[in-house]
Amino acid sequence: MKRIYTSAIFMMLVAVLAIGCKKEKDSTPQPATTGSLNVQFEYVFGANQLPWKIGQTMTHPKTGDTLTFQTFKFYVTNLKFKDASGNWWAEPNSHHLVCASCPGNSTFTIDNVPAADYVAMEYTMGVDSATNVSGVYDGDLSLGTGMYWDWNSGFIMIKAEGLSPNSSTNAFAIHLGGFKGSENIVTVKQADFGSNKLSVDGGNAHTVKMIANPAKLWHNAPGVSTRSTVHMPGAAAVEMAKPFYDGIYFKSVE
Repeated sequence: MKRIYTSAIFMMLVAVLAIGCKKEKDSTPQPATTGSLNVQFEYVFGANQLPWKIGQTMTHPKTGDTLTFQTFKFYVTNLKFKDASGNWWAEPNSHHLVCASCPGNSTFTIDNVPAADYVAMEYTMGVDSATNVSGVYDGDLSLGTGMYWDWNSGFIMIKAEGLSPNSSTNAFAIHLGGFKGSENIVTVKQADFGSNKLSVDGGNAHTVKMIANPAKLWHNAPGVSTRSTVHMPGAAAVEMAKPFYDGIYFKSVE
């Protein structure tokens, strides 16, 4: 009887130890399956890449115009990220309004990104044709952003407004859009991170830093003394938007 009792106690101890080991194993932190990342735009002005911000009076190096921006907004959409194995992940419903004239709105966050090491980013400057013809949505595509032509059924993809003594009205208002045929300004670009690997692991969100140069709007276009307003798709919009988009480039991952 004593032997049976001792054996029972031994079996109970084994069971308790097994349960304890299982609990300890289950409590081991598991690798994150998703995380977040930030995309931030910084600004320079002109070929010398002088620091630039809203409200700062600058002289354009090509036109000689004096420009003080009060509003500067543009769309970045359809973001995709390429991992080290060559696989692409696309952000769902990817529409971001970058706004230099709005506090904090030159940075946006992308959530629920699969954990991986990313080596490149593809992105679209502007709003694709399918979204343009589908009408106004919400969030960054809402009417409240002031980035939609209700008369033209399309999005303003770049908006630059401000003051200039060189303009006949002492102001400029550049609203650029267009997604059809020769009026299409939508531009797909890619940034290779090189040695700046972007790691998404569920920890602190790293930031992809990009550079934009508002002076590029007038890289091929006449100054505000000749053309101080653009309010529709067409040749003038293409002439201004394309150099601006071409001048955007990747800076670093931090």
